[in-house]
Amino acid sequence: MDKPQRGYWCECWSEDLTTEARPVLRASFDAYTAPQADRWVAVALRTISPALDPDASQDAWEWLYDGRIATRKALLRAEPCTVTLTQSRTRLTWTIRPVIFLPLAHRQGVGLPSCTDDFKPH
Repeated sequence: MDKPQRGYWCECWSEDLTTEARPVLRASFDAYTAPQADRWVAVALRTISPALDPDASQDAWEWLYDGRIATRKALLRAEPCTVTLTQSRTRLTWTIRPVIFLPLAHRQGVGLPSCTDDFKPH
């Protein structure tokens, strides 16, 4: 069995600021390095920046030029990071958290618990 591996769990949430609705998970990503984690956010910000209003676009580019460096340093210290933009009445939040990825057990492996035989694919 493989060993646990350090990495980062990344999520993107959206929130409608005009309602009391809960935030909605829009995307998630498992990264195995700090550069891979902050690159995921950077690609998203570069992709949506042309559609953002001027203030939100400026916030995005400020993070891309300055905030990304601070984010990378924090990730290398195993600190969680958040990037948030507000566009009109929508708040977008990207989170990056250090995690330890546990290896998955193979169903054909030896010594699996007896409950694994209860699973029947549809």
